[in-house]
Amino acid sequence: QVQLVESGGGLVQPGGSLRLSCSASGFDLRYYTIGWFRQAPGKEREGVSYISSGSGRKYYADSAKGRFTISRDMFKHTVYLEMNTLKPEDTAVYYCAATYWDEATWPETYDYDYWGQGTQVTVSS
Repeated sequence: QVQLVESGGGLVQPGGSLRLSCSASGFDLRYYTIGWFRQAPGKEREGVSYISSGSGRKYYADSAKGRFTISRDMFKHTVYLEMNTLKPEDTAVYYCAATYWDEATWPETYDYDYWGQGTQVTVSS
């Protein structure tokens, strides 16, 4: 049974940092692309960062470049999203998602088959 569980969200002041974790079970991370998405109230879900199957190629949305870092630990079956220099506009529910995908291309949001329950990130003073 595939399961994704996010953790690490919380309340942080502008300029602060958080590390989100996505604990994966029921599948082999080597063959799955993992994405971090976020959804703010009244807005569509958007992709933030992805890490590919195989070699672990990384992608960052413009809003995340230079501030967020995605990584994975195969032994712990966990994917991380390190978020630095957080801004109020980063406030959202953050989700991780997984799809069985070739590393040469990036899947669309609708291609992701498995989703976690989300973790709230609030950036506010």
